[in-house]
This record gives sequence, C-alpha cells and structure tokens, in this order.
Amino acid sequence: MRTTQQLSITLPNDMAEAVRSKVAAGDYASESEVIRDGLRALMARDRAVDAWLQQSVAPAYDAIKADPSRAVTADNVRVRLASEHQKANAKV
Repeated sequence: MRTTQQLSITLPNDMAEAVRSKVAAGDYASESEVIRDGLRALMARDRAVDAWLQQSVAPAYDAIKADPSRAVTADNVRVRLASEHQKANAKV
C-alpha cells in the first residue's frame, strides 16, 4: 500500500519560482520536498493557534464571563495605548 499520493497543483508564477529557487540553491532535493515542508510549517502554525485559543483565549473569555468587572473597555485600551505611545515617543 502506498503511503504517498500524487497531486497536481497550480501556483502563481512567483511562488513557483520560489519553489524552484529553493531546489536550485540546494536547500531541498525536490519541489515536492519544498511543498511538504511548507505544509508542515502551516500545520505547525495551525496547531500553535489552536493551542493559544485553548490555553489562553478560552480561559480569559471564561474569566470575563464569570466576572465581567474584570473586563477592560475598548476606550480604556485606546487611552492606555495612546499614553504608552506618547511615552515611547518622548524617549526618542
């Protein structure tokens, strides 16, 4: 039983050239390796986003739902960011 599957893909010219350049530079042995590595990076990013959502965002949301007084309004965030921006520019 095969553990791989052949696909036909179409890439914009600049992406196709980037794939070919990686192979020509010796970074990869084949165009398929470039695509596989790109997909692995995409899947790793997706796993990282999922983990962040589950470990940080969901608990923060639950905490705010449990105690809405802990919430910060958008106006308060804008004021704080403007203040920090002003301080940073004053140092320059």
